[in-house]
Amino acid sequence: MSDWSWTPPADSGIAVRMQRAGEVTLELAELPAADGSTDRLALCVHGFPELNFSWRYQMPLLSERGWRVWAPNLRGYGASDRPEGVAAYHIDKLVGDLVGLIDASGAKEVLLIAHDWGAIIAWQFAIRRARPLVGLVIMNVPHPHVFARELKTWAQLRRSWYVYFFQVPWLPERVFGRNHAAGIARAIRNMAVDKSAFPRAVLDVYRAAAARPGALTAMLNYYRSMVRSGSNTPTGDGRIETPTLMIWGEEDTALGIGCSQGTEAYCPDFEIHRLPGVSHWVQQEAPDRVNAILGGWLERFRR
Repeated sequence: MSDWSWTPPADSGIAVRMQRAGEVTLELAELPAADGSTDRLALCVHGFPELNFSWRYQMPLLSERGWRVWAPNLRGYGASDRPEGVAAYHIDKLVGDLVGLIDASGAKEVLLIAHDWGAIIAWQFAIRRARPLVGLVIMNVPHPHVFARELKTWAQLRRSWYVYFFQVPWLPERVFGRNHAAGIARAIRNMAVDKSAFPRAVLDVYRAAAARPGALTAMLNYYRSMVRSGSNTPTGDGRIETPTLMIWGEEDTALGIGCSQGTEAYCPDFEIHRLPGVSHWVQQEAPDRVNAILGGWLERFRR
């Protein structure tokens, strides 16, 4: 059995290795640019309860377009370092991990692509201008100012119930961890619209990673740190000058469609595509549609 959380197909060109990123070492899936160039990096950042595996359909497209692709497993996930304690998952630490990866890459141009918790980190990264970005792609997570607005509505507060459940000590770990993390598979499959996109072989990858000792606590500590520290509160005026693409599956049961509205007030160079009939797991459930949108938007960077 492989030590890696995901073993890519031998003919995919994707390799998995460990990469130092500031204060942690992260499990990294990488795919070279098809043209052999190394100065452009597409950094793909996954969410909860996923892995770099969630970008398996987008990595080849990015490589074909001349981007070297790095898809890390965030701290606490898979074989990545798993620091103990809630404070280790503060947003400052998570943004710092992306800084560490970008600095280690030596890339001159960076495209940041992110979903779910990865997108929470990416929004903060871009707002703080932690490192220069040529482009930002966000999937199914609102800009922090927009989310702050939506959390004042009963509809979104009700959808976000799970965030408060995750604050309870040990109980969420028990619920999700029983039977080799079967609860993780249920959570993904139950939220999906097209459940055929998540056969057992796919769900087993996520279950195996979540079943590693300490993994579920680390994954849940993202939410615990966020609530305890208020670390996803809006930052400054929230303005982002980086060209920004948002792709949004409209059948997201965790985040209402209002969370996609009004983002242009903070991102002057902004494009949004809403996909009806697609769930929160947008890039895995509708990879062809997502890749068509992403590929079209990437034309602006073609050399």
